[in-house]
Amino acid sequence: MRTWRSAICNLQFAICILQSLLLSGCIGYHVGTNSLYAPDVATVYVPMIESDSYRRDLGERLTEAVVKEIELKTPCKVVSTPNADSILSARLMTDTRKRIIQNGFSDPRVSETEIRAEVNWLNRRRLPIVPAQAIPIPAELAAFSQTSNLIPEAGQSVATSQQQAIQRLAQQIVGTMEAPW
Repeated sequence: MRTWRSAICNLQFAICILQSLLLSGCIGYHVGTNSLYAPDVATVYVPMIESDSYRRDLGERLTEAVVKEIELKTPCKVVSTPNADSILSARLMTDTRKRIIQNGFSDPRVSETEIRAEVNWLNRRRLPIVPAQAIPIPAELAAFSQTSNLIPEAGQSVATSQQQAIQRLAQQIVGTMEAPW
C-alpha cells in the first residue's frame, strides 16, 4: 500500500514539475501589439514628405496616409514637434505610370502606377532605429515601392490608382516599424 502511495506522489510531483517547466518557457513572450514595436518609442514626428515627382500633392497625401496608419496600427502617438522620441522622414523618389495592356489602336486599357519612396526612421539622438543586420543592404534596395493598376473601363481614374498605391505604400512603411521576430 505504501509503495502505491509513494508512486502516486512521485507521479504527481513529476507532473507538477513538467507543467511548471512548460509554462515557464512562455515567460519571455509578450502579448498584444505593444510587443511588436520598439519599447522606447512612444511618440513619432512625421515631417511633410518631400516629393521629386511633378504630380501635385503626392507628398502631402502620403504624409496623411502614413500618419493615419501609425495612429491606427501602432501604439505610438504622432506629434507635431521634432522633439519626439523618433522621427519618420521620407522622400518620394519616383512616380511612374506604364501601359500594361493596350487595344488595337494603342489606347491603354490597363496601366500600372508605381510610387517609390526612401524612408528614414531616427531616434531622439538621430540614430537609425533599425535592427542590426549581418548583411548590409544597399540604399537602392532599401527603398519602398508599391504599384496599383488603373483600369478605366472599371471606372477607375488616375487619382484612385494613385491613392491605392499611396495607401499600400503607407502600410508598407508603417509595417517596417515593427520589431523583427
